[in-house]
Amino acid sequence: MPDKDLSALFLDTLKDIYYAEKQILKALPRMAKAAESDDLRAAFEKHHDETEGQIERLEQIFDLMGKPARGKKCDAIEGIIDEGKEIMEEYADTPALDAGLLSAAQAVEHYEIARYGTLKAWANRLSMKDAVKLIDQTLAEEKKTDEALTKLAVSGINAEAA
Repeated sequence: MPDKDLSALFLDTLKDIYYAEKQILKALPRMAKAAESDDLRAAFEKHHDETEGQIERLEQIFDLMGKPARGKKCDAIEGIIDEGKEIMEEYADTPALDAGLLSAAQAVEHYEIARYGTLKAWANRLSMKDAVKLIDQTLAEEKKTDEALTKLAVSGINAEAA
């Protein structure tokens, strides 16, 4: 049995979030197109651009480890994205669509925050200082995106859905 230590777990989780980011990159344009609110659409478009940078940072971490940048199917993100698709279908042309899209986007953000927080802690433990810096950049972006989505929800989208 190969070594199943923290380093192996870090690499597996890195592959998981790499796959997830690639799926998110595909989903964001669909979500932006479905959004009724210009502000929500702009938030999705901004996060699409950020996600491209996050993928690049993940690829840098793979390089630091001397490993190829490969994803590993992530059932969690698949499920979250499927829920978002379901919301787009079931609530199309309704006042609740944007609130549903927002909730789906925040589910994605919370998943990413959890994954990147864990990876940062493990990278610290593994003395991977350069990886910590890269992960920290992404973690800060994800938290900022989550806060921006919350502001959109509170400032009007949830009220419009009601």
